[in-house]
Amino acid sequence: MRMSDIQRCDVRPGRLVEWTLSPATVATAKGLPEDSRPPAYIQESHLRTARTVRDDGLFVPTWIGAAFDLPGRADLDALGEALRGWTLRHETLRSGFRWTGGSGDEIRRFTLDADAVSLHREDVGEFTDPAALARHLQNRFDTTADALRWPNLIYTAVVRDDCTSVYMAFDHSNVDAFSIYRIPAEIHELYTAHRTGRTPDQAPVSSYVDFCEAERADADRIDADHEIVARWREFIQGCDGRLPSFPVDLGLEPGGALPTQKLMREMLVDADAAAAFEAYCRPCGGTLVGLLAATALIVHEIGGESVYRTVVPFHTRARSAYSDSVGWYVGGAPIEVPVAGAPDFPAALRTVRNALHAARPLARMPLARVLRLLGADFRPTSPDMYSIVSYTDTRGIPDSTSWTERNAYGLIRVSYGDQVCAWVTRLHEGLWFAARHPDTDVAHKNLRLYADRLRDIVLSVADRAPHTRR
Repeated sequence: MRMSDIQRCDVRPGRLVEWTLSPATVATAKGLPEDSRPPAYIQESHLRTARTVRDDGLFVPTWIGAAFDLPGRADLDALGEALRGWTLRHETLRSGFRWTGGSGDEIRRFTLDADAVSLHREDVGEFTDPAALARHLQNRFDTTADALRWPNLIYTAVVRDDCTSVYMAFDHSNVDAFSIYRIPAEIHELYTAHRTGRTPDQAPVSSYVDFCEAERADADRIDADHEIVARWREFIQGCDGRLPSFPVDLGLEPGGALPTQKLMREMLVDADAAAAFEAYCRPCGGTLVGLLAATALIVHEIGGESVYRTVVPFHTRARSAYSDSVGWYVGGAPIEVPVAGAPDFPAALRTVRNALHAARPLARMPLARVLRLLGADFRPTSPDMYSIVSYTDTRGIPDSTSWTERNAYGLIRVSYGDQVCAWVTRLHEGLWFAARHPDTDVAHKNLRLYADRLRDIVLSVADRAPHTRR
């Protein structure tokens, strides 16, 4: 799926219908006892950051979502049943958090039983202006899929005679990119089954809520003397006591207000070039290693940094039982790439391979736990703790060959932030690039330069592997 904002995912006019958790479901949730399974560290960090930024007087929407088409004028009863069935399939979607304790600073989970969950459908009305519809959707998603409220998800459909577009938004605490990528196929299967009266062909999935409990119990076994904590301490010291930013000038004033952001998104290279680049980089680990090696060289060209430091996101779905589970299964591995010792792409490729091999096990330990053990004051002032360059190969996702036909997008909310978050996605059509960055002239110029140079390097490397070109 191409990552995009709601304004650029081909929103078209039609009749808008939305589904939210019903008033009866919300009322039941208010009376639920505490679920003993705690939030994941990444969930807790997300909620605390959201509250801190809100207390500082800024509303920063951070939802993510999915968009895709169903053929024809949808059967709304069948679609509603599909959406409810999908919500029940993934336990985290019927689980939420309360602030408790004497100071209101503790976070406790509650979870609804499946039979207590129902959806409320509302016919919002006809929209004839696509821009007005996109604005309406964004505003609804901002207020509903908000970290500091519950429920914090919303499903919508724009109904037309030729096709029906589904738009879904979630607070990030419940979903990651892999969760989003799987939505079109799952909803399509459930919808088709309900519409034709057959049983959906979907096996049960493991619960992210159970994963949160197990991961947190494992994380709480380490202490401040653990090797993982020592390695993070050394890494952060190398970043002048902070988590890493994107090491180019972004045109920001030190200590200034959190800036608005812009999104850059485009196809980087076609399928042939993507395959050739992957083939060249495969002996050192593949496309991710190649992209990080290229990034290290480019930021050295632009910003002059002799060492590229970054946190590389990895999924934490270590067991196959979690492959199809919806949740926020993401950890981070810190790497350092001394560019001075890796003057060209092959050298940088080897350096990154070695750095990732050494650091990848650290991604299994939640960073929020490490920071707590470090004892440093990482009071969050931005929704992004650090800048990232992320890579995902989506070609193995069910029905990914249909994404273009179904007009499928992964949705990113672009609002405020002082970091750079870049996503490179391997599609069947090639490599898709998306990045949100501070909305300054300097940042736009340097991110434009970064994207152009990244394309140049991928193409030049691909040309060195001519026999892999199709």
